[in-house]
Amino acid sequence: MDMILLFKALILGVIEGLTEFLPISSTGHLIVFGDLLNFHSKGKVFEIAIQLGAVLAVVVEYRQRFIRVCTGIGRDNAVNRFVLNLAIAFVPAAVVGLLFNKQIKAVLFNPISVACALVVGGFIILWVEKRASQFVPKVKNVDDMRPIDALMVGVAQICALIPGTSRSGSTIMGGMLWGLERKVATEFSFFLAVPMMVAATGYDIYKHRNDFTADDVMLIAVGFVAAFGAGLLAVRALLKFVASKNYVPFAYYRIVFGGIILLTYVAGWVEWAD
Repeated sequence: MDMILLFKALILGVIEGLTEFLPISSTGHLIVFGDLLNFHSKGKVFEIAIQLGAVLAVVVEYRQRFIRVCTGIGRDNAVNRFVLNLAIAFVPAAVVGLLFNKQIKAVLFNPISVACALVVGGFIILWVEKRASQFVPKVKNVDDMRPIDALMVGVAQICALIPGTSRSGSTIMGGMLWGLERKVATEFSFFLAVPMMVAATGYDIYKHRNDFTADDVMLIAVGFVAAFGAGLLAVRALLKFVASKNYVPFAYYRIVFGGIILLTYVAGWVEWAD
């Protein structure tokens, strides 16, 4: 196994873990930095698979909640409502992704598309945060969410199929637009990541199962562990951050980062992949 390749997998794993739950697009960052590092996996399976490491961080951080859910299904009305909401929110993006996954990867999985989505998404976050400051949120606890609230978050998650948009950014901003308190939208986005990423990873690994080699498994293992460690730090930090602040700093980061990519492309300083 090439040690340089393993080091690249480690770097990308850390990037995945740090960005998965921030509204700055983990997939977009993996595409951009993967291009800079000249790291490309067949069918983008590596980039999808290591997301499970970050998702595991959510399961560990909210382990008491997940244990309660697993033991309370069918017996606890609050748990049943929570699971129903997750299922409702899961469906829209899952259906659209299943139908158009191949086309999206072929056309939009490139640094320039990511840069455009980062910039546009940054301005949307600024607009949502400005609007949120003018209204009192209707839903102030995840357990108080109704099926219609979950459906609106699920519809917003469809936007995350565009790399650079951000799954967490789409669900959090969509939830806030619909009237969820910032912390509620953030927590529900964390929970929704579990079935969404498990399904996406399982589907991609199954589809490319015949392409895997022992080296691929090793790379994914390194990236997975790195994503888990970084993801655990990111989840805890973000929860503390949103307790007293908004997402405006992330919006400016998106605009600057995306703008730099576009500038280097237009100026010809970097030969980004098509």
